[in-house]
Amino acid sequence: MSEPAAPLLTPASLQALFTKPYGQPAPSQEQWRAVYAENVHFSDPTQEASGIDAYLAAQEGLMKRCDDVMLRSEAVAISDRTAFVEWVMGLRIKGVEFVYPGTTRLLLDEAGKIIDHRDYFDFVGPTFAPVPVIGPFVRWMYRRFVS
Repeated sequence: MSEPAAPLLTPASLQALFTKPYGQPAPSQEQWRAVYAENVHFSDPTQEASGIDAYLAAQEGLMKRCDDVMLRSEAVAISDRTAFVEWVMGLRIKGVEFVYPGTTRLLLDEAGKIIDHRDYFDFVGPTFAPVPVIGPFVRWMYRRFVS
């Protein structure tokens, strides 16, 4: 009887994948393909994509729209075929930094590859809060409906 294969994803490997300091390169397509299934489904508050090529295009699109991107993982948990990564993402665009705290939920297939990737974060507040005129209105709206 053969030994079971080591899991593709461990807390340490997920933390490494979800860590990108400003000024450093993003993971390569080969790194993504090593852990994502060909038919992965991806969604976040701004987009939805199916298939590894669409996922890679979404990642490349983000990098191209920004002057620089930072991702820092804060906590990682894996249980059976579900993983969670708590993170902080920073986007530098035209001299302004936008900071988004969030969480990713990953579902793994039988082979241990990521089959479903869902990001949870507040897109509106961090995006519009720094913008003159719109920012105070967004903060007012949040206070009005959340308080």
